[in-house]
Amino acid sequence: MERAAAFARIGNQILGFIASIMILTMFAYGGYSLWDVYSTFSGAFVSSDLLKFKPGVQGNNAPTFEELRKINRDVKAWITVDDTHIDYPVVQGSDDMEYVNKDVYGEFSLSGAIFISAHNKQDFSDSYNLLYGHHMDNGGMFGDVMEFIDEDYFNKHRTGKLFLPDETFDIEIYALIECDAYDRYIYNVVDAMNDMDGFQTYIRENATHYRDIDVKADDRIISLSTCVDAQTNGRAVVLGRMISTEQTD
Repeated sequence: MERAAAFARIGNQILGFIASIMILTMFAYGGYSLWDVYSTFSGAFVSSDLLKFKPGVQGNNAPTFEELRKINRDVKAWITVDDTHIDYPVVQGSDDMEYVNKDVYGEFSLSGAIFISAHNKQDFSDSYNLLYGHHMDNGGMFGDVMEFIDEDYFNKHRTGKLFLPDETFDIEIYALIECDAYDRYIYNVVDAMNDMDGFQTYIRENATHYRDIDVKADDRIISLSTCVDAQTNGRAVVLGRMISTEQTD
């Protein structure tokens, strides 16, 4: 009996030890998961250290674009969509995968960076300029592009700005289109630029929301593309017309 009791005590101690290890493992995993989520979401917004380099600030201590580019020579612009979370530097990689999981500092990041297609000119002089950004559930990166699917939101958010090293553009938002990742007009930049009449007809006829601002085939267009959570290949794309601030002044 005593031997059986001793074995039972040892067995209980082993089970207790195993249970403790399992509990500690679950706590550790839970803590890591929370840290991972926090790191992903917090990296989706521009830090105050980076925001101080945003172009367009007036005054003697205003940053120059060259100061911003010292952070990363791949920085080509800064885009802002008024009254949204979209307020980021824009980079350009050697291909359209380089900045999918790399931030503006060139470091690994699940939230990636906002980047212009490698098929576009770096000075945004093309007739059609395609930008990519992840859809973050907290509204970071291009998460707010999804908000434009709501008609009231689309109607209330009409403007933005694009800052380049030597020029600033006003952005007049005129369309929201829902499509898939293989859409010929949206994602084949070269084809779109070779047929801007057809491109504008396609947008007008297929947009979820469209605002007639008398867009012409020779206008310079910028699009902001992000993923749609509910669909594997679903995409939401906001389109705007670029107008040099020299023209608007």
